[in-house]
Amino acid sequence: MTHTATKGFFKLCLATLVAVYFLIAVGGIVRTTGSGMGCPDWPKCFGQWIPPTSVNQLPPDYKDTFAKSREKKNQKFANYLRVLGMEETADKILADKNILVEADFNSVKTWIEYLNRLVGVIIGLFIVVLFWRSLKFYKSHSKIFWISLSILIAVLFQGWFGSIVVATNLTTWTITIHMLIALVIVLLLNYLLVISRSDSPKFIVPRGSILLVVGCSVVLLIQILFGTQVREAIDAIALLSRDTWISSLGLEFIIHRSFSWIVVGMHIWLLVRLGKTTGLKAITQTLFVLILCSFLTGVGLAYLNVPAFLQPIHLVLASVCFGFQQYLLFTLNRSREAV
Repeated sequence: MTHTATKGFFKLCLATLVAVYFLIAVGGIVRTTGSGMGCPDWPKCFGQWIPPTSVNQLPPDYKDTFAKSREKKNQKFANYLRVLGMEETADKILADKNILVEADFNSVKTWIEYLNRLVGVIIGLFIVVLFWRSLKFYKSHSKIFWISLSILIAVLFQGWFGSIVVATNLTTWTITIHMLIALVIVLLLNYLLVISRSDSPKFIVPRGSILLVVGCSVVLLIQILFGTQVREAIDAIALLSRDTWISSLGLEFIIHRSFSWIVVGMHIWLLVRLGKTTGLKAITQTLFVLILCSFLTGVGLAYLNVPAFLQPIHLVLASVCFGFQQYLLFTLNRSREAV
């Protein structure tokens, strides 16, 4: 590999990663504004590549039409679940008639969701170009090729599963899986970012540091999963007044709030351990600042009655923290291999 070739690929990979974080932010805005079903079908929106701006542009029976279309897709999805042995989940999807309830047309929500999809298409193009650029490394650095291919496959699966999220009318567990797939893509992009660096970092890795970073990643991932449970609980009470949401939440919120102290504590330990190590100081300190910001936005959500603008910020910060953790982990591992 030449320095110029890997440097260009590294920049493309970094741009793709930033774009993915932007898409996660847009997805958070879609959730916050309740626009997830702004388009009742996929990949088109109300059967059109350019969505309508008025209900008058839709046929009178549009609700029945798209409900029936989603029902057919859910039947196919249920068959896939049965193949995987998830018969109970499949039966629940087919028995839940609320899934087929079509919302009234709302032009603002429709265009928010449509713009979300446009951003998704742009990200898809980034991934395709990334894979195309990786072909030149097939022989010289096969890892770059295979990881790029894995990212492309993950993004294609994410796109398909996005259609399932819509077909099931934003069923909570499908949204959670959709989020976890996004984190897998973030992880793979960070690994690709590290192995495509033209320089191999060489520094002494303090003993036990890799295990500590893995521990930090695990507790953050657990915290993110707790956060999805809180989000699901909020979805269930979304029709109540916003100022009653926090008081109406149960054990899942208390666990999520309390566990945040463990996350912060682990990263204080990480900061003390690696914060003064040459080559790791900047990334470790940046990670800690991001964790602290995520913690503070969580406090804001809890004490300011879940303001809508903070929800996507909190989500993006958690995703970026996870990405930084993986970048640090892969950097440590590569440095250890280089020594």
